[in-house]
Amino acid sequence: MRPRQHRVAAFFDLDKTVVAKSSTLAFGKPLYKEGLITPAVVLKGAYAQMAYQLLGADEKRMEKSRVALLELTKGWEAERVRRLVRETLQEIIDPLVYAEALELFEEHKAAGRDLYLVSSSGEEVVVPLAEYLGVPHVIATRAGMDDAGCYDGTLDFYCYAENKAIAIRAEAEAKGIDLDASFAYSDSVTDLPMLEAVGNPVAVNPDKELRKIAEERGWRIMDFKRPVRLRDRFGNLPKPKTEVIAGAAGLGALALAGWALYQRRPGRPGADKA
Repeated sequence: MRPRQHRVAAFFDLDKTVVAKSSTLAFGKPLYKEGLITPAVVLKGAYAQMAYQLLGADEKRMEKSRVALLELTKGWEAERVRRLVRETLQEIIDPLVYAEALELFEEHKAAGRDLYLVSSSGEEVVVPLAEYLGVPHVIATRAGMDDAGCYDGTLDFYCYAENKAIAIRAEAEAKGIDLDASFAYSDSVTDLPMLEAVGNPVAVNPDKELRKIAEERGWRIMDFKRPVRLRDRFGNLPKPKTEVIAGAAGLGALALAGWALYQRRPGRPGADKA
């Protein structure tokens, strides 16, 4: 009897790895125009993002931000947010995609590897973006929903740090993916568990902590510098059906500047492991 043929995959973090800035942050303006957030919220979010970049954020600040943003989005209709993201996706995201990431997508596809976006953003943002990029699989954050299809202010699954690795291992077990032969790409030390879960970790535009670890361990380091418009590069792309692994009802609604704080919680590499 022939041994089971293992699949090989390439897992890509999203923000600053595939796109040049926070994918959810980019949708703040459409949410404001839709009336879901107020000018005061936009200003507070922008201030919070600036403070984080300049001063960093501790655990207490991160938790406070998370609670406030979950409360803010409570009652929002998930379908309304999905529609808004899909309607504005090309305008908002198209100029932000790294050409180097697209080249890697094509390289992995040509080698017969499965492509995944793995993001702490919610599926309302990640799934349409994955379809636009031609990526068939998504692992993303899942939010609590009420019976009316509105956010209930809770999280069912947060695709962050060690949880990314847990979800990747579960997917590998279910699909017969050989993780030792697989690839993972990320810019952030918070994704160290995800990078450690595969045999071919790659640090892309790495932060200071991740760059140091990658250099010490002899991991490949790549610097992406060329954002490109997909329509200029490929024209009108066919949109494959994207499989959502861990994001049946995500937090794409949290497309506010302050949400970038919760997505990029700093911490020691060892602290990210359960």
